[in-house]
Amino acid sequence: MRRRNFSPVTALSCALVFASLATGCGGGGMGGYGMSPTPQPTVMFSSPAQAVTIHLGQAVKLAWSTTYATSCSASTSSDIGGSFSGTQPMSGSATIAPVGTGTVTYMLSCTGAGGTVSGSSADVTVLPSILSMLSTTTIITIGSTLDPIEHGGNPYGLAIAPVTAGLITAGDLIVCNFNDGATNTQGMGTTIVGLHPTAGATPYHIAQSSSLEGCNALTLLPDDSISAAAYTANQNPLVAPDGTVSTPFAADTFANPWGEAYAAAAGQNAAALYVSNADGTIDRITLSGDTQTAFTQIVSRFCGSGAPGAILAPAGLTYDPSIDTLYVIDTTTNSVVSLANVSQIGADGVMVTNTCVPPPSSGSLPMPAFSGPSASSATVIAHGAPLAGPLSSALLPDGDLIVENSDVSITGSQMPNLAMEVSPVLPGGIVGEPVQLDSSGTPGALFGIVATVDGQGNPIVYFNDDNTNTVMRMTTQ
Repeated sequence: MRRRNFSPVTALSCALVFASLATGCGGGGMGGYGMSPTPQPTVMFSSPAQAVTIHLGQAVKLAWSTTYATSCSASTSSDIGGSFSGTQPMSGSATIAPVGTGTVTYMLSCTGAGGTVSGSSADVTVLPSILSMLSTTTIITIGSTLDPIEHGGNPYGLAIAPVTAGLITAGDLIVCNFNDGATNTQGMGTTIVGLHPTAGATPYHIAQSSSLEGCNALTLLPDDSISAAAYTANQNPLVAPDGTVSTPFAADTFANPWGEAYAAAAGQNAAALYVSNADGTIDRITLSGDTQTAFTQIVSRFCGSGAPGAILAPAGLTYDPSIDTLYVIDTTTNSVVSLANVSQIGADGVMVTNTCVPPPSSGSLPMPAFSGPSASSATVIAHGAPLAGPLSSALLPDGDLIVENSDVSITGSQMPNLAMEVSPVLPGGIVGEPVQLDSSGTPGALFGIVATVDGQGNPIVYFNDDNTNTVMRMTTQ
């Protein structure tokens, strides 16, 4: 083997390097042997994972994580972003409702021993609210709601048929009349009619029965059975698609039913009907198919007063299956109330605790407050103007509500027959400006309302106009 010779200079250099390394290991100097630089923090948003588009009134879910950070501060790229600011945890999530239209990103600036870095979410584009995209210039008349046999009118309840069965075709508009044909007396109506959802449709007779007297709200089960709130009959009859009327819930105790909503079975939650009453209670009828398996009063002490023509009670029941939430329109206090996880609310789970008072001629009414084992489920999402005796609502495609005024408490300072969009997540609830659906100047035109989408996903709203005894349709421009 050949022996390699080292020069004196090379040997000296090696000795100096060895000495330097030895000093670094023993003396604790910065950057010594075996040491690494302090790592720089990292910030990553996992939600939204990519650019998203929402409507004003919706919320965006943010989720983020960091490494090597000891503090983080939040901000938004635009004033429309909503309430994402101040100190945030190193890893976490937040649900934020933008307050304007445009594009925004959400940002975190995080600091650690290795310095300060910033991270941002994907773009969030906020489009105008659905109601503002619907055009009052495109409102057309679908058809009359007058029953072709009994001639009763004053349409209150309105629903869309889910399937074709019996007399009913999928997509038909199902209406119940609050007035009778013989005397045109409020609360004496006994008829349900259907209309195909095309302009110029002629109403067809579905049912007439004393069990339907005072029908004011209805909802359809998956087989097209119609569940109806009959105020004067004090019943909740079930109408088969062929028009046969039965009273399978006759043993239940109602107090002048005044609102109706159906919740399909989902997961561990059974199907159910929710019925509000003029005495301020809300009942749940648990179902297996069309058969009742349980009856539970879940809410009590909403305000209830008045008589047909001026009834103030919990109404406009609307169910959002995506979040198991029931929305209630509290006409007396000009409020919209959310009942979260409603399928889990037990007997007398929620009680309204504020004093019931008749609407004053001026001034504001107290916001509802709640007690009971499930009080935390109840939240007021909108209260006060422009709500004026609100009565009916429908679920829009983005999860907001469209709510109509009945103008029971109107004082002349506000246009009658307004509809407004209400968001469950936007502070204050009201989204954008109200729209006037009936411009006759005669208040009290708006009652039943439903929302759906066309084949291209564009929103459609149908509503009853009591001033003209018609169903109307509003679409985008």
